[in-house]
Amino acid sequence: MRLFRGFCSPEIASACALTIGNFDGVHRGHQAMLALLTNEARHRRVSSCVLSFEPHPRDHFARLAGKPELAPARVSTLRDKLLELERCGIDQVVLLRFDQRLASLTPDQFIERVLLDGVHAKYVLVGDDFRFGARRAGDYAMLDAAGDRHGFDVARMQSYEVHGLRVSSSAVREALAAGDMARAASLLGRPYAISGHVMHGRKLGRELGFATLNLRFGHARPAASGIFVVRVIGLAAHPLQGVASLGVRPSVEDAGRVLLETHCLDWPAALGSDGGYGRCIRVELLHKLHDERHYPTLDALRDGIARDEADARAWFAAHAPAAAPRPPH
Repeated sequence: MRLFRGFCSPEIASACALTIGNFDGVHRGHQAMLALLTNEARHRRVSSCVLSFEPHPRDHFARLAGKPELAPARVSTLRDKLLELERCGIDQVVLLRFDQRLASLTPDQFIERVLLDGVHAKYVLVGDDFRFGARRAGDYAMLDAAGDRHGFDVARMQSYEVHGLRVSSSAVREALAAGDMARAASLLGRPYAISGHVMHGRKLGRELGFATLNLRFGHARPAASGIFVVRVIGLAAHPLQGVASLGVRPSVEDAGRVLLETHCLDWPAALGSDGGYGRCIRVELLHKLHDERHYPTLDALRDGIARDEADARAWFAAHAPAAAPRPPH
């Protein structure tokens, strides 16, 4: 998959089957749309393309209004969104910076400058609630009429439902905010996960006897936060069990920056004490234990982490797969 930031590159495909959206979380509804898109691209012998935005348009308008609380909590980092889009078979992603210039384009200008001149769309697939252009004035009927004039096909996909409930990024955010990791996994089609390269931290966890793998979450408001039972993939031949904190760490001095700090319950001796640094890992958040807590002293923090570790071990013991039956003699 190729990533383009803007339209400057001459290597953007000369024709594409396109869909447009934020794709936060790349949930099952997104996956169904992307499957349809890639099928159309193959049939038409053009590249499949996702047009997405950073920051999220609602981030932009919340900042303009001076009300940051109106910006949506973020399900996935940009890195994880791009990885999931690649896994869905997308050929190229065009990432546009959402700023006032882009927000001010009329629907006709958006069609001409973005869809035609920018990505050379020959087929455009949108959701049933798609709106575009300044003040969200453009709708499906307007896009369809423009397709007739300019020679590109337009299709609309209806909402995707799981057990009668519409799958959306908002529904995923609600599940994560409630700590309902099973529901989030059902909406996503996979366990909720965060990936990245392990970075050096203050090594406070090591001083407390609970060394951690630290990943940055590049947004101030993650959709999930708290203490979680997790599974770590990418350090050993098999997933490692762990317990993790996602949030701003209210008990330490540099609180405010969002980090995922993961303590593996049984560290592989072959890695050595520093073997995790720089490694690219994926941490799956399986079960929420509790919200972040403030501990008044380091001793209290150590005791709290020890309880979380014990609770994580108990959760894994209770959810271990049943042993396979022995074959008859």
